[in-house]
Amino acid sequence: MKSFIQAQPLTWPVLAWLTVALAGCVAPAIAMIMLGGGGAGFAIGAVAKPLLAIGLMGAGMIGAAAGRFWVGIILALLTGIGLILLAQVLGMSMPDYPFSLALAVFIATISFAARGALFARSVPGKGWWIAVFVVAGEAAILFTAVALPGALPDIVLVLLPAQWANMAIESAFIGSGTRAAGAALTALGGTAMVTLLVAQLLPRRWPYIFMFTAWLGLSALVWYTLDTDGPHIGPTIINAI
Repeated sequence: MKSFIQAQPLTWPVLAWLTVALAGCVAPAIAMIMLGGGGAGFAIGAVAKPLLAIGLMGAGMIGAAAGRFWVGIILALLTGIGLILLAQVLGMSMPDYPFSLALAVFIATISFAARGALFARSVPGKGWWIAVFVVAGEAAILFTAVALPGALPDIVLVLLPAQWANMAIESAFIGSGTRAAGAALTALGGTAMVTLLVAQLLPRRWPYIFMFTAWLGLSALVWYTLDTDGPHIGPTIINAI
């Protein structure tokens, strides 16, 4: 992947970086304070994990699409640290498995930044707009699941990489550790590798079939885990978002 990363132009559109700050840091932080610390009827633990997942996606994907792959990684990691510290200040308990949380944040960061790099590669100079729409769409679905538990079928949620990140993050807090989040971590890591491969092979379009197939297959893996593990992952995490 080194050749395509080096070839990716480094651009600094002001609007793009303002969007990174808003989608990755400001909006999740405000939502966390209002919903989890402002008496809105949500416990901080119920909203912090999905907001952390969305923050990682916003900073990593849009940052990589507007700048470079490594820029998205750095921004997402800084965002993740900031949101975790904010959640701690608001009263969220420490995770039972800190290493699992760190691993989930890192793999999610790589996955989201890889998608941003693909957008930058496929639509030079404007790929970050695609990233904005993707982040907004997944955020809307996860927030709907938070506000209206059970309103969305599980089959919709397991198609979302943001939900995969949420599952992996949640498992670090509920005592099931990294093993229970193996499917979500595998999905995030597998998506990252396939996405970077597709970005490397552009401008050829046929590799997209690999990414689409991998996405469906990894979503099926997450769905199978939800269906078979029951109380260990499925209901606990779906209800938590």
